[in-house]
Amino acid sequence: MGAVDAIKQDLLAKGVKYCIGAYVDIHGVPKGKIVPISHFEDFASGSELYTGYALDGLGQSPNDDEIASVPDLERGIQLPWQKEVAWFPADNTYHGEPYLLNTRTLLKKVLADAAAKGWKFNLGIECEVYFLKLTDEGGLAVENSDDNLMKPCYDVKRFLDSYGLIDEIASTIEELGWGLYSFDHEDGNGQFEFDFEYSDALTMCDRYVFFRYMAKKIAAKHGLIATFMPKPFADKTGNGAHFNMSLADIETGANLFKQADRSDPHGLGLSQLGYQYTAGILKHGRALCAAWAPTVNSYKRLVRRGLMGYYSWAPVFNSFGTNNRTNSVRIPMAGGRVESRNADSACNPYLAAALALAAGMEGIEGQLDPGAPRSENLYAYSDEELKNIGVQSLPRSLGEAIDAFAGDPFITQVLGQELRDEFIKYKSAEWEEYNLTISPWEIKKYARLY
Repeated sequence: MGAVDAIKQDLLAKGVKYCIGAYVDIHGVPKGKIVPISHFEDFASGSELYTGYALDGLGQSPNDDEIASVPDLERGIQLPWQKEVAWFPADNTYHGEPYLLNTRTLLKKVLADAAAKGWKFNLGIECEVYFLKLTDEGGLAVENSDDNLMKPCYDVKRFLDSYGLIDEIASTIEELGWGLYSFDHEDGNGQFEFDFEYSDALTMCDRYVFFRYMAKKIAAKHGLIATFMPKPFADKTGNGAHFNMSLADIETGANLFKQADRSDPHGLGLSQLGYQYTAGILKHGRALCAAWAPTVNSYKRLVRRGLMGYYSWAPVFNSFGTNNRTNSVRIPMAGGRVESRNADSACNPYLAAALALAAGMEGIEGQLDPGAPRSENLYAYSDEELKNIGVQSLPRSLGEAIDAFAGDPFITQVLGQELRDEFIKYKSAEWEEYNLTISPWEIKKYARLY
């Protein structure tokens, strides 16, 4: 029995009737066709064809040949709530060759570059999400009227009020074998965070794409909407998707960022390799923002305070430090990893991870130095004071982030010209649409003023 047939027989034994090969568009949103298990052999070889022009960011015109999706058979998931369906992350091909505008394919390419140097890229993504109700006017609101504290973070009562929904998501993560280790009520009303074990970056990105789908599906069963919008409320904290990154020896699995005796110059428990990686992230930090925080709404999260009654917890500065959350890059107290806090829950994880790894490797290859870690509360500094100490701000709008992305030659080196241009095209159009839209705020502010 061949490997493909063995997988098919295992799926049949589990009651699977249909298979999905889920690739993502430029936004990280899964796309695919549903194929009966009777056609599994064809499905496995890439039988399903797609008109790329019908999708965002795949760089095709109406006259182009179709692209195919090829499922990653080693990474299939049987849907816990719909056992007759199996989900496989997928790549795209074009005329039998890897399609380089597919961001999962891009990540695999950068991972191969790291592997050639003897490195395995490990990644953990923190999953923050709001569970909200739809109002009669079509807006979003916190479902539990008792979840109204100004600082509800870690609140046990509000957490247990939502126990049914949260338990179902947590139990599903456990059933999938992802190694859930904690979950809590986050800093916004109706907001929660789920954390599971880090893994190799490709696996983690596959899981994050599936987690977003899974959370929406389970929330709907409870009459709620799961939103990964970066900033659904101006007066509450936003949804981050912090990237916790490290490199391991590909042979031994040893963490190459760990300095066990804390003998490193800054006592952060980070190796020289880890500092150099951090320097690469900071070198391209402003350009990376467009991939980590890819929407208009993202930059309403990346503020010091905004309309909130207290500091936002969001990164605003292209700087690094210890447990200091006013930096965009944080070295957690345990050391051994680099946490980028720019990433939000709307990111395409494959694109963001590919660029982060490439930037970090450039820092290592160039033996770059990130400088001294910042321990101050940078939120409290004026722009002039920040300038005097050499701390650079992150982009303050999607338009500014696109300009930084477009102006950094590193982006083209990693993505290639086509994917780079496609991303800029879509995000520039999004920014232009936003700027041309008349918002309710403008009507309220100006319609009767003059």
